[in-house]
Amino acid sequence: MGSYDVSDESPERRFRTLFISDVHLGARGSQADLLLDFLRYHDADTIYLVGDIVDGWALKSSWHWPQSHNDLVQKLLRKARKGAKIIYVPGNHDEFLRNYYGTHFGGIDVVENTVHTGADGKRYLVIHGDIFDLVVQNARWLAHLGDKAYDFAIQMNRFVNFFRRLFGVPYWSLSQWAKQKVKNAVNYIGAFEQALSAEARRHDADGVICGHIHYAVIRDENGIRYMNCGDWVESCTALVEHDDGRFEIITWADHLQKPVQVPQVAARAA
Repeated sequence: MGSYDVSDESPERRFRTLFISDVHLGARGSQADLLLDFLRYHDADTIYLVGDIVDGWALKSSWHWPQSHNDLVQKLLRKARKGAKIIYVPGNHDEFLRNYYGTHFGGIDVVENTVHTGADGKRYLVIHGDIFDLVVQNARWLAHLGDKAYDFAIQMNRFVNFFRRLFGVPYWSLSQWAKQKVKNAVNYIGAFEQALSAEARRHDADGVICGHIHYAVIRDENGIRYMNCGDWVESCTALVEHDDGRFEIITWADHLQKPVQVPQVAARAA
């Protein structure tokens, strides 16, 4: 797709808070154009960028920065200039920003993690989550190898969906389907959710909001509300908070369709 017009049209829906993670700008699988489209119709008083917004790993191996990626950065900066509070929590793919904790640039604050207070007074730890991924922390070469395999799956996914669009069939994720069927992937996701929930409890928080594994979901985990933003590579999802403190996952898998609510979407351990 070509780049979208990033003029300041009035969004159709406005939320108290918007959470976005795992856009992977600089990677060929990034669907920045769909996020741009999403931001044309959605706005918020506060926007959290929950890690892996820029993919430094991909940019190191092969430079890829189309106009839509630049347009998305400009769109976010424009929202900050217009008064939106934007908080950036770096992940493992944009770990170069971890050298700039506490800095403020272009209206965006860079922090290691933070606590978001909901409209109902509940407290949520906001963290990317990669520090609880033993593969990333202890076997970095294996994480990079998995990243290459994932990129191949995304390319196959595009091939499959090209023909699905020709026949008017809705978007479907091959790699997400596979991960839902693989026992080890299911076990990994469950362990990740438990670890993040335990970290939220350690911070005396009521819940946790994270990214990293590309698995958008809202669920209660032993008395802790666990919420994952998903990603903008496969599922194209965002987590939003309404003015009454209610949270919702919005999927934007096809910019020609209206957003729909989903209880959960499948994932990647990245």
